[in-house]
Amino acid sequence: MNVEHLLIDDLGMTTGGKLHTGRSRNDQVALDMRLMVREELARVMSQVLSLQKTLLGLAGAPDARDAILPGYTHMQHAQPVLLAHHLLAHFWRLRRDFERLTECYGRTNLSPLGSGALAGTMFPLDRTVASKMLRMRGCTDNSLDAVSDRDFCAESAFALSLLMIHLSSMCEELVLWSTSEFGFVTLPRTLSGGSSMMPQKRNPDIPELVRGKSGRTLGDLVAVLTLLKSLPLAYNRDLQEDKENLFDAFDTVGSSLRALTSFLDEVDFDGARMRTSAEVGLMTATDLADLLATKGMDFRTAHGAVREIADKSGGDDRVFCRLAYDLLRRHRLEGRGTTDQDFLSVEGAIDRRRTDGGTAATAVARQLEKAKATVKADNTWLEGLMQQVAAVDELLD
Repeated sequence: MNVEHLLIDDLGMTTGGKLHTGRSRNDQVALDMRLMVREELARVMSQVLSLQKTLLGLAGAPDARDAILPGYTHMQHAQPVLLAHHLLAHFWRLRRDFERLTECYGRTNLSPLGSGALAGTMFPLDRTVASKMLRMRGCTDNSLDAVSDRDFCAESAFALSLLMIHLSSMCEELVLWSTSEFGFVTLPRTLSGGSSMMPQKRNPDIPELVRGKSGRTLGDLVAVLTLLKSLPLAYNRDLQEDKENLFDAFDTVGSSLRALTSFLDEVDFDGARMRTSAEVGLMTATDLADLLATKGMDFRTAHGAVREIADKSGGDDRVFCRLAYDLLRRHRLEGRGTTDQDFLSVEGAIDRRRTDGGTAATAVARQLEKAKATVKADNTWLEGLMQQVAAVDELLD
């Protein structure tokens, strides 16, 4: 309305007063929200891609492709994995987040102009003109729906919240790995905090803050969903409240992605400490059970036999190794290509998992190549999207 008043003051009522013909604040605000959301989605996608590139660089480094660490289930030692494999797990989570954001962008990128207040307009408008000028993929199909729903806001808030959940999971590991009990990472001095009382301490401030901010985005999502609950058609003034929470979610995610990317660019991994941890905890017990199964024993019986010697070993890896070879001798398997190097070493356990998606060096190499190709394709697609957004910004300026 302010723009209309300025035009009337400058051009007179005869010309300036025509501005609102066939329009309503309802469809105009709905358009503005869609323009803002798609621009913010593109910005977040760019930041997600930057974090993916950092993870890909870390995973592709020779140290990460050689480093072995314990894989955990229930936070208990389970099976050994390569550090590169572990880092790529976070990469592919972010890839799905990127896909969700692109899908949100597609459903957001429709023009509601011409819907009027709720019923459309009697003026013979060509709605596609505005949608094409704004580089949108088309127009909304129903005027009531166009001015009243903010599902594209709720969907974006969900995608942002799930992205933050994935970042929180990554940050939880960084916090744990930086403790003296784990010692898998060394905190960068410039991106970690000291204690106000204890001079010897360094604290993982950035991972802790990002982990905490995931709860904030969840709150934003719940607020948007609660706002939309039970709203009748068409427009209601309640919808003014969609902006504060959605804007906050975008700001929170953007700052979290930037901070975590900078942190990972500076962090150091301690491969020796990881390897030492991977050598304990009976990490190759599953391989022993698998070996028995490949030699004709049903897996459940093999599982029970290995569990029995694991219990007898009391968690001592050397005792377990001795009992394992006693078990192999009893089943006349010793010497049939089964050596300590092959079946009771973490290298052997890793090397045998060569199927696509596995942790063997050959499988991880294939995974790295696929990840690089994915980043390249996503980067090309996103560049086109950013050019589209920039062209519209220039038009609106």
